[in-house]
Amino acid sequence: MNNPETKCVLIIDENLPLGLIANTAAILGVTLGKYAPEMVGNSVEDRSGIEHLGIVKKPVPILKGSTDLLHELRDTTMTEPFADLLVVDFSDTAQSCKTYDEYIAKLQKTSKAGYSYFGLGIYGEKKKVNRLTGSFSLLR
Repeated sequence: MNNPETKCVLIIDENLPLGLIANTAAILGVTLGKYAPEMVGNSVEDRSGIEHLGIVKKPVPILKGSTDLLHELRDTTMTEPFADLLVVDFSDTAQSCKTYDEYIAKLQKTSKAGYSYFGLGIYGEKKKVNRLTGSFSLLR
C-alpha cells in the first residue's frame, strides 16, 4: 500500500496499567512494521556521521479504547467495507503466554468471547481509518 493517503493508528484499552499500555503499543508497532514496511523511512546519517535507522514517516496516534469498544471495532474491521485494512490485535491471551508456541495453542482453543483485546493497530486508506476511529480521543 504505497498510497500517500494512508493512516496508521493504535487503539489501546485506557484502563490497562501503564506498563501494559507501553507493551501493547510496542508489540502492535513491531507487527505493523513487518506487514507495512512502507511506513518506515530510510536510514539517515547525522552531521556527525552517525547512522539513525529509519522511523515511521507519519505520526501514529495512540487512541483511547475499552474492552467493549475494541471488540466492536475488531468485528467492524472484519466486515466488507474495511476488509482491505491491515489490522493487528493484541489480547490478554497473547500477553499471558511465555512462548509463541504457547500462544498458538492457547488461541486455537479460545473463541473470541474468551479473550479481551488490549489494543488494535489499524493501517490503510486514510478515509476508512478516520471513519472507524475519527471520534476517538487521544490516550494521554
